[in-house]
Amino acid sequence: MIFLTESRYTPQERKSMKVAITSQNRKSVTQHAGKCRNYWLYTVEAGVVVNKELLELPMGQAFHDWPHGQPHPIDGVDLYITASVGQGLRNRLAQNGTHVVITEQTDLELALEEGLASLAAE
Repeated sequence: MIFLTESRYTPQERKSMKVAITSQNRKSVTQHAGKCRNYWLYTVEAGVVVNKELLELPMGQAFHDWPHGQPHPIDGVDLYITASVGQGLRNRLAQNGTHVVITEQTDLELALEEGLASLAAE
């Protein structure tokens, strides 16, 4: 289990969160979010990671290749963490209510903690 830093929310107030982290190499946070097909998906409840799984999308399902307006496998995540992302994808994710965090962290868990802290600071 990974315990995360405290936020402004008490455990009772915080909902379950879905987080996607770009990880084309399956080991660390990677760049080029629009072309990424591998993601670590986290479910966080009350500051605790309760699930972590690797999502490997087939060719043609990176955001760069995906038609605008069509449902995407990443839809529904609350937080999207990456090392780099273009403004078009940022806007697309924001339209779905997804908060985007750009990080210099390459370690997945440290990036997750940083991303959740940025949400708490808003």
